[in-house]
Amino acid sequence: MSESKPPVNPVAPSSGAAPTVSIVATGSYVPERVLTNADLEKMVDTSDEWIFTRSGIRERRIAAEGEATSDMAAAAAQRALDSIGMRGEEVDLILVATCTPDMIFPSTACYVQQQIGARRAACLDVSAACSGFLYAMDIGRQYILTGSAKTVLIIGAEKMSAIVDWTDRGTCVLFGDGAGAAILQARGATHGILPSVLGSDGELSELLTLPGGGSRNPASQEVLDGRLCYVKMAGREVFKHAVTHMANAATQILERYGMTIDDVACIIPHQANARIIQAIAQRIGAPMEKIYMNVDRYGNTSAASVIMAMDEASRTGRIRQGDMVLLVVFGSGFTWAASLVEW
Repeated sequence: MSESKPPVNPVAPSSGAAPTVSIVATGSYVPERVLTNADLEKMVDTSDEWIFTRSGIRERRIAAEGEATSDMAAAAAQRALDSIGMRGEEVDLILVATCTPDMIFPSTACYVQQQIGARRAACLDVSAACSGFLYAMDIGRQYILTGSAKTVLIIGAEKMSAIVDWTDRGTCVLFGDGAGAAILQARGATHGILPSVLGSDGELSELLTLPGGGSRNPASQEVLDGRLCYVKMAGREVFKHAVTHMANAATQILERYGMTIDDVACIIPHQANARIIQAIAQRIGAPMEKIYMNVDRYGNTSAASVIMAMDEASRTGRIRQGDMVLLVVFGSGFTWAASLVEW
C-alpha cells in the first residue's frame, strides 16, 4: 500500500512565496443516446425498482456506434478550451485517465491530440480506473510546479458500454459513457489544487477486474467464450472497501490542512452508487446538501465521473469562485484519492 506525502513546508496561501496550480477551465460531453432502467428491463432480468433501490441510477448515456473514448474525450477537451478561448497549440501536456482506451496502444491521449490540434503537447494515458482523474490531476499539478509544463489538459473519459457484459444484471445496469476535461495552469498565490492524498492496495486487485485482453489472458477463443473481456466485480466487497477508503481519504486530507466539513462548500465524490455516496457522507459527518450527485442521470462513468460532476456543478452555479471543493474517488486496483481545490 502506498500514499503520497504532503510537502515538508507547504506554502501558505497568503505568502505569495511560490506559484500554485489551479483549474482554469472545465468541459464535459455525454453521448445523445439515453438508456433508461425501463430499457434495461427488456434486456436482462431486472426492474427499475431493483436498479434504483440498489444504485440510485435511473438512466445512463451510451456512445453511438463507432464513437470511441477518444472522440468523447476530444469533445470534452474542446469545450474546456473554447470556454477560455484557448487553442490546442497552447497545451503542453495531455493526460487521459481511462480504463477503456481506444486501443492498448497508441495512447488515447495521442488520438485526442490529433483531434484538438494540440501539436506541441506530450501525451500519455493514466490507468487508475475510477480514481484516474484525480491521479492525473496530481501528476499535471506537479508538471506545472516543476516548470516542465505551463498548460496541462487532463481528461477523464470512458466507454464503459464496450466492456460491460450486457447479460449480467449485476454490472450492466451500473455503468455509462461520457467524458470530462480540465485545464490546469499556475495562478498566483491562491490555494488552487492542494497536494492530494493518493492510496493503493494491490492485494485486493482481483475484486474488480477486466481479466481478458492483456498479457495474462491474451485474446483467444477461450477468453471470448469465458466472457473474460467484460468487467468482473465482487459487488459487496467493492462496496465495503469503497466506503472505507473514500471516507478515510476525505478525513485524512481535511486533517492534513486543518479543515473540517464546515470549511468545504461542496463535496464531489466518485459517482459510482448513491448508497456508497450516502454511506460516505454519514461516515465523514457531511450533510447531503453538501454532496453533489448526478449518478441518477449518468450512472458510473469511471474515470470520467468526478470531472463530469465538477463541470456540471460549475456550470449550474453549485460551486463558485473561492469555494473549497472536496473531491474523493475509489477504483479498481484498489486505488483511491482525495483532493481539495479552491475554485
